[in-house]
Amino acid sequence: MRSLVSISFLLFVLSAQAQQSRYGPNDTLVVPYVVYNGDTMTYAQLDMVMVYGNLSGKDRNARRQWTRLRNAVYVTYPYAKKAGYIINDVNMQLTRIKDERARKKYLSSREKELKKEFTEPLTSLSVYQGKVLMKLINRETSNNCYTIIKEYRGGFSARFWQTIAWVFGSSLKQDYDPKGEDAEMEAIVQEVARMYGHAE
Repeated sequence: MRSLVSISFLLFVLSAQAQQSRYGPNDTLVVPYVVYNGDTMTYAQLDMVMVYGNLSGKDRNARRQWTRLRNAVYVTYPYAKKAGYIINDVNMQLTRIKDERARKKYLSSREKELKKEFTEPLTSLSVYQGKVLMKLINRETSNNCYTIIKEYRGGFSARFWQTIAWVFGSSLKQDYDPKGEDAEMEAIVQEVARMYGHAE
């Protein structure tokens, strides 16, 4: 019996000590606080909560278009980067080759290389993704696709492919305007570039 009383007393003391650590001298709850503009107030950090409202038809359409553009940039960016590197390299090499015959031979060899590497993946792109790719190639080379084809394949080929592009509602002559018309695309490109480690 005495041991039971001792145990009960010990539990009471421990409980009182635990209560004292949680409560202040006047049974007030001890909580974190901040002093803001001279005022002392309780402070708690809440978990982040995402709140979504009902989108209007216009907002839903804008979101759909942005998602489509973002997906197209993610798909085509690696091709544009690689094509830009190759085209810029070809241009640099051509400045050193003065003989017309040697230039044609060099271009032919690089064309075979490009076809081997890009034909299969590029034929699987949609028309919309193709438009985005042309914009990104312009971004990487500072030349539109019409100028590039005309330079390497001649005016006839450039006009032919421009006609094909026009049939599909596009143009090889489209330029890239990162601060105007293509600002949204540029923001997505920066996001993708960071992902690939191409900080720009």
